Order: sequence, then structure tokens, then C-alpha cells
Amino acid sequence: MHLRKTATLVLAVFVLAILAAGCGGGDKKAATPKTEQLFLLTGSTGGTYYPLGGAIANTWNKHLAGKVQVTSQPSGASVENLKRIGKGEAHLGMAMNNIADQAWKGEGAAFKDTKAIKNFRAIGVIYPEVYQGFVAADSPVKSIADLKGMKVAIGPTGSGTAVISKDIFAEYGLQFSDFKPEYAGFGDAANKFKDGHIDADFGVLSVPAAAIQDVMTVRKIKIVEIKGPEFAKLKAKFPFFSQFVIPKGTYGNDQDVYTVSMQAALYCKADLKDDLVYQLTKTFYEKNAEIAAAHAAGKYIKLEKALDGITTPLHPGAIKYYKEKGVKVPDNLIPK
Repeated sequence: MHLRKTATLVLAVFVLAILAAGCGGGDKKAATPKTEQLFLLTGSTGGTYYPLGGAIANTWNKHLAGKVQVTSQPSGASVENLKRIGKGEAHLGMAMNNIADQAWKGEGAAFKDTKAIKNFRAIGVIYPEVYQGFVAADSPVKSIADLKGMKVAIGPTGSGTAVISKDIFAEYGLQFSDFKPEYAGFGDAANKFKDGHIDADFGVLSVPAAAIQDVMTVRKIKIVEIKGPEFAKLKAKFPFFSQFVIPKGTYGNDQDVYTVSMQAALYCKADLKDDLVYQLTKTFYEKNAEIAAAHAAGKYIKLEKALDGITTPLHPGAIKYYKEKGVKVPDNLIPK
């Protein structure tokens, strides 16, 4: 009886061993590839980054199904995005090219706590970032210099808008202490303007900006122009700036108005796999029409503009795609 029980136990162990080998072992070819879970940092909910980032993520998820699952998240935009990528808290992020340059060099007040951030790479340009400020149509304000003592929204804390506002306002003789700064997201600032709680609202947005159009359903506005000698001084100090014309009729303006622009670009962690970034870059530029169908700013996503204004090193995966498409990659954008 004892021998029979022992034989039965040995047989059971043998059968389990065979089953275990069959479940875990040999058929590795049938294994499903692991889907990469990626996080894309965008901007505040009232701005351009947030909805556009959602459109980009959806396009990646559709065409790279089974390879990646990208989740877009709201954030404080450029400065916060680069800092969080630098800390490894996100895989991808949208940011202004000039802010990325500051992050890489560790320059400017926004990066005094982090110093130079080197563990991010550029993928490519998304669209022109247009700095747009407005006041009520009947406001006496004719230039930024006239905003002294007023309540002015200058973007969320940690955003590229706040950094740029400081540089631009300085050329008009204003420091933040000369007026009452409101650190609000674009949606919140628009609502405060509609309710009369602030006198002016500035943001870095695409043209036309939904947040500004929303304000126009309640109040008539006028754009605060940036041009002439002040623009010339800005351009001399910050080569990233370009003069941008907001066409007649965009915001009820009866003639073209002038402001400045930079570039919104896509950045990623430096250690993302080359093939992964290659696929993301390829899909981003080759399926741009789908992104444009979901958000108007997507119409600016063009391969021929991919490297305009980029000054920080590109990811090798992006470089592979550009070379494949015959795009010349400057030596200074190739990681050393």
C-alpha cells in the first residue's frame, strides 16, 4: 500500500512537470510582443497642447496598435514637461524650442533649480507657437507698456508662456512687479477675462486659438501688438523669435496684426529604444493628415519643417527616419 501511494505521487509530480514545461517553455514564437506604455505630457486644458496632444496620441495608438499605448496628460506645459522628462516621470512631452534650449544649457530662471537637463532628445517640430495677448476692444491699452498696474494673465506657473512673458515685457520696460500677474491656465484665464476679473490675457497658442474665440462669444477684444523697435531688440537677444502676422479677420481685427512666434516641438526621454522612436516619428509625420483632421494645429506638422528651430540633439530613432526620407540632419543635432 505504501509503495502504491509513492508510485502515484511520483506519477503526479511527473505529469505536473510536463504540463509546466508545456505552459512556460518551448513555444516562444507564439508569445505576444509587449505593448510599450508611454505617457505624453501636454499643457493646460484651455490651450493648444492638450487637445493636440490627445490627437497625436490617438494617431499613434491607432497605427502602432500592439506596439505602443500612449496616454496624453495635462500639465503646466514646456518647463514642467522637460523637467519631468528629465526626472524620468514621462516618456514624451511637448515644449517650445527656446525653452528646450534653456533646459539643455541650464540657463534662465526656470532651470536654476535643476541646472542643465541632458537626458532628453528632440523628435521634431509640431507647429509655430504664437504669442498672443488681448485686451477688451474698448481698452485704452495700445502696447504692452500700457499694462502697468493692471491684472494680466501670463500663463500657468512653470509654463513657457510665463518665461517668454518675462522676456517680452522687459523690452517694454515692465517687470512682473509693475503689474498684477495672474498665473492661470488658458481656459481659466479666458473665463476670468469674460467675467471682468483680469484686464489682459497672454498665451502661447496656435492661430486661431479656441480660448480666444471663446472669449469673443462674450466680449469684443483687440490683440496687443508686438512689432517695431521692441521686436527688433527681442530678435537680437533671442534668435528664436520670429515676426508672426495674425491675418485680418481672425479675431474680428479689421487689418493684419503683428506678434511673435517660436516653435512647438516634440521631445522624449533619451533612453527610449531607437526603433520605438523611429516608429513614433514615422507615424507622426506620415499620418499628419489624421492629426490635422482632429485638431487644426495639426496642419502645420510637415516633414520639411521638422527641424526648423531645433537646437538640441535629436533622438537616434528620429535621425534614422529623417535620413531615410532624405532630410539633411545638421551635425549639431546628432548626439555625441
